[in-house]
Amino acid sequence: MYAATENLMPPAVDAAAAHRSGPAVPRTTKTSDATAFPPSPQSRVDDLTWLLTHCPQAPCSARRITAAVLAEWHLGLGTAEAALLVVSELVTNAVEHAQPPVTLHLHLERAGSCIWVGVSDGGPAKNKGLWTSSCADDEHGRGLEVVNALATAHGTRSHSGGITHWARLLTTGV
Repeated sequence: MYAATENLMPPAVDAAAAHRSGPAVPRTTKTSDATAFPPSPQSRVDDLTWLLTHCPQAPCSARRITAAVLAEWHLGLGTAEAALLVVSELVTNAVEHAQPPVTLHLHLERAGSCIWVGVSDGGPAKNKGLWTSSCADDEHGRGLEVVNALATAHGTRSHSGGITHWARLLTTGV
């Protein structure tokens, strides 16, 4: 179904999401009424998950996957550009500041008016990543500002496997 992702790891089943009875209450950094919650299993049209390699190339792989999925979902250019930036920032943060594994989650909500992007990681790393440690302080650290500017809501949810950083974005048509 997602031809552009056929050479990448296939979607995995989000077993934890399949067994939740409702949305968990995350720590939220930006909210808009009920949009602060991750999607519940009942609100999903499509629920896809990919395990990414914890390496500097992970953001590129995540962008390629996201672009292919959004094209299949027939979402507009504005939505795609915003989602690609959010995915890039969240995956980069996971590689630079967290332990493996890194997992990309993409959800299209039933009404099709929002997509939910999540990036799970194994929790905080003890050391900075290669890129972060190689540059000056003023050359990094604005990723969550980008996410805040593009998302209607975003936040963090801790769970037994680590942490999921998520964002909800409004969609546009073709």
